[in-house]
Amino acid sequence: MKAKLRRLLSWEGLLLAILVLVAAVNANLAPAYVSLNNQINLFQLSIEKIIVALVMTFIIINGEIDLSVASVMGLAACIVAVLFDRGVPMEWAIVVALLAGVLCGAFNGFWVAYVGLPSLAVTLAGMIGFRGVARILIEDRSIGGFPAWFTALGQQPLIGPFPFSLILFALLFTLALIVLQYSGVGRLVYVIGHNAAVARYSGIDVPRLKLGLFIASGLVAALAGVLLAARLGAVRGNTADGFELDIITMVLLGGVSIFGGTGNLAGVGLSILVILNLRNGMSLLNVTGNVQTGVVGMLLILSVLLPNLAQMARERWQRRAVQRKEVQTGVETSVSS
Repeated sequence: MKAKLRRLLSWEGLLLAILVLVAAVNANLAPAYVSLNNQINLFQLSIEKIIVALVMTFIIINGEIDLSVASVMGLAACIVAVLFDRGVPMEWAIVVALLAGVLCGAFNGFWVAYVGLPSLAVTLAGMIGFRGVARILIEDRSIGGFPAWFTALGQQPLIGPFPFSLILFALLFTLALIVLQYSGVGRLVYVIGHNAAVARYSGIDVPRLKLGLFIASGLVAALAGVLLAARLGAVRGNTADGFELDIITMVLLGGVSIFGGTGNLAGVGLSILVILNLRNGMSLLNVTGNVQTGVVGMLLILSVLLPNLAQMARERWQRRAVQRKEVQTGVETSVSS
């Protein structure tokens, strides 16, 4: 009973309560919210973001951050579009786009893992640089006219009412959950995020793991960019611009510490549901995109602020408890003497 109560009072319990509240309000204000088509559409409109949020969870728990994921998504989408526009078969264009994502991740990972530069600075530079390359490739054009089989990947149901991208997300979420929570690699991610110096002295190859995580981040972001191109049916130089805000918010709101070492995919999964339902409800109520972005920005601030305030309060309470115990011990000692 105590374990159940502790779970309900945890961050995940709070997210679950918020999710139920948001869903109830949405259902009351917009009857179309509860339809199956709307629930699938809820995921499909942000499927690329939530796919990247999975690998971002690993990055942040490891004590790093990757601000360049949205730019890698846009670059991969632009590479697919430009190559196809120049007569390259779509299959090879997808392969080249995924390889470009791997190279972007390796670029970030090398400077962070082996040179020791802060990931915030490196990936911020990558965010600007990769986006610049994407804009150079496309310029002011919009490239579309992709093959029917390609656009069907992002737009048409594959199994029942479920599209390919949603099925892929379910598979990737299951794989990420197993790796992070139940494998040796996942334990190393937590250990390095908690204290990289201790992990290094313990014989763990910290640079190798960090490089691997950034390469995975680049690959997954490129995959998400390809799926985005398939869903939209056309690509511009600003494709996926600003997606990093939602992605990082999903991870931090899920209880993953911005300082690394703590968090889990269960919380991130609940956070994804909260943000998707919140955005969907606002869309059904015709709330503008700028207001929706502002709401997500506020959630990002609260997701960083509230856990730190709670930690400060917990540490203060523990210090006072220790002080009271010391005073009580002193009084008992003086009485006995």
